[in-house]
Amino acid sequence: MFTIPFQRPLILAAASLALVTGTACAAQAAVSHTPAATSASAPGLQTSDCVLGGAGGAGGEGGKGGEGGKGGQPGQPGEPGKPGGTACLGFGDLPDKPKSELTVVDKVRIVLTVMAADDSKAMKDKIADKYKITTEQIDTWKKQYLDGDWFALMSGSAG
Repeated sequence: MFTIPFQRPLILAAASLALVTGTACAAQAAVSHTPAATSASAPGLQTSDCVLGGAGGAGGEGGKGGEGGKGGQPGQPGEPGKPGGTACLGFGDLPDKPKSELTVVDKVRIVLTVMAADDSKAMKDKIADKYKITTEQIDTWKKQYLDGDWFALMSGSAG
């Protein structure tokens, strides 16, 4: 199966990287950070809203030190920050490259974007049109991702 001695460690490293990336994205997709007045797929069109972790609020004022060895006064807390953004799982956040250059990580990102969309059929159609692939190919990637079949994702063609 592996003809070159260093080929297996490289494939295992790539599979591990894809697994870690997919797991992190899936965990982030499971927790919705979408504001109540916004649909989950709409923020994907606005990449400026795409933040991981959020910027947080303004810090408070530090405490005043004591004089002459006496204790000082404690500082005041700052304003609380906003929670994280939209998790970067929208159509506008997908890579702009031809289907022949899609990596395992790109395929996982496509699958997670479809899974996170409000209307997965419409999202699948948009993605299939963007990369000139069939919706069945996206379904195959999704099945491979959910089954943890990383070798199939790596060896399969993009189209």
